Amino acid sequence: MPRVIAAVALLAFTIYCVVDAVQTDDSEVRGIPKPLWLVMILLFPLVGGGAWLIAGRPVSILETIFRPRRGGPPRGPLGPDDDPDFLKGL
Repeated sequence: MPRVIAAVALLAFTIYCVVDAVQTDDSEVRGIPKPLWLVMILLFPLVGGGAWLIAGRPVSILETIFRPRRGGPPRGPLGPDDDPDFLKGL
């Protein structure tokens, strides 16, 4: 049973990486050209898929996970007393 789960997980990972690579615009792919990424993902599913996620995508998975947050939570609309443009018009 564990072999079946591992095989299904590897197949799902490979399909995800292939679909992600195909949908990525050619001009945004990093490293090698997109057709070579697809060949690498299909020939070496675990290594090729991992390399695609880290080095080939426009924004790396690592950059997404470990990116420092900027600012706080999104702000709501400003009231009239907090809007400098409104106050200039008074």
